[in-house]
Amino acid sequence: MTEKLLQFIWQYQYFTILHLQTANEENLQIIHPGKINYNQGPDFLDARIKINDILLAGNIELHIHASDWEKHQHSTDTNFSNIILHVVWINDTHHKTTQTSIPILVIEDKVTKILLYKYEQLMNNITVIKCKKSLPIIHELVWMNWKERLAIERLQQKSEKILHYLTESNQHWEEVFWWMIARNFGTKVNGDFFEQIAKSISINTLAKHKNQIQQLEALLLGQANLLNEPFTETYPQQLAKEYTFLAKKYTLSKLHQQPYFLRMRPANFPTIRLAQLAMLIHQSSHIFSTIKEADTLKNIQQIFQVTANTYWSTHFIINETSAYQQKKIGEDMINNIIINTVVPIVFTYGIYTNNDYYKTKSLQWLSELKAENNAIINEWKSNSITCNSALESQALLQLYQHYCSNKKCLNCTVGNKLLQPTNEM
Repeated sequence: MTEKLLQFIWQYQYFTILHLQTANEENLQIIHPGKINYNQGPDFLDARIKINDILLAGNIELHIHASDWEKHQHSTDTNFSNIILHVVWINDTHHKTTQTSIPILVIEDKVTKILLYKYEQLMNNITVIKCKKSLPIIHELVWMNWKERLAIERLQQKSEKILHYLTESNQHWEEVFWWMIARNFGTKVNGDFFEQIAKSISINTLAKHKNQIQQLEALLLGQANLLNEPFTETYPQQLAKEYTFLAKKYTLSKLHQQPYFLRMRPANFPTIRLAQLAMLIHQSSHIFSTIKEADTLKNIQQIFQVTANTYWSTHFIINETSAYQQKKIGEDMINNIIINTVVPIVFTYGIYTNNDYYKTKSLQWLSELKAENNAIINEWKSNSITCNSALESQALLQLYQHYCSNKKCLNCTVGNKLLQPTNEM
């Protein structure tokens, strides 16, 4: 038994609740078990019970052992001054009350052994998705509701970082978007470094040169330390010269690393992504403002339909020619940008302004995008869990990464269903 499982059992009343008696053999009726408390203090707040004929309202504390009350020094803690019931698994003190005034309810003999067995099976399962052999156990409509909650939870977690960015940027939304979009273009391999590049060149500086694609490329490639070689081609020589002038003009901070190229598809080379990023700035103006007021997903997708400068049509690497191929941002990359940058920042803007319009719009965009394709999503699909949109794939990623991987079955709708005393829904 764990305290989390004990809280779970009490929260959902998964024990025999008829003919209850306290340790003092007084009749007990649970009118409302209370609301679980995630902050300091008692486990459940605003509960209502009846002992004999006396109606009591207050808080409830749970422990594995009754003696934990004294071990945790609750007697001297004012947070526990309004406890109306002490729920324990084992009454190891053999007292009938806690501190002679708080009734004790022992529930060890009131919980079905099947529930405990199922919980043990889940916790001891070595696979990440503990319940995979039982899937799908809940109705598709319940799955849909759970997925929507998970997607919102994922966006709320992402918003915490974005709000931190906002503080760091002195409430400059366009700057924050610039940092995020640069990180997105860097993908997982170079995301951190691309964010450093973005933070080293303000969006205001880039705006001054937005009409000169060569200068934009010089700034980005130069800050990425990709213009340090003795080039033989004219264009990179010009970029290097431009960068030397601009770096001195704006006293740009030197970054002491280079992006990674190894084990990467050429289309994702940092040179190509930085060139596309430069073209995005070149062709756009006040991108965040444009995005947050966009009406349709198509409007958003059109913003990112850019092709790198003509030099890159015959290059993946600076100073090395390759077969002709236009370096346009593909559909999958555009969708990735919308899922991981556009939707989170618009959702966060809705939180910041307390405007549900932006939150609803961002969720709608997610629901219109096709589902992501990766190993985690394929694992869910192989276990008969449908995934028909990016909203669903984001939800399933959240479920896998924050619930399954951390054994939070007690907080999961699926785990809750598995541990129910009956299989009726």
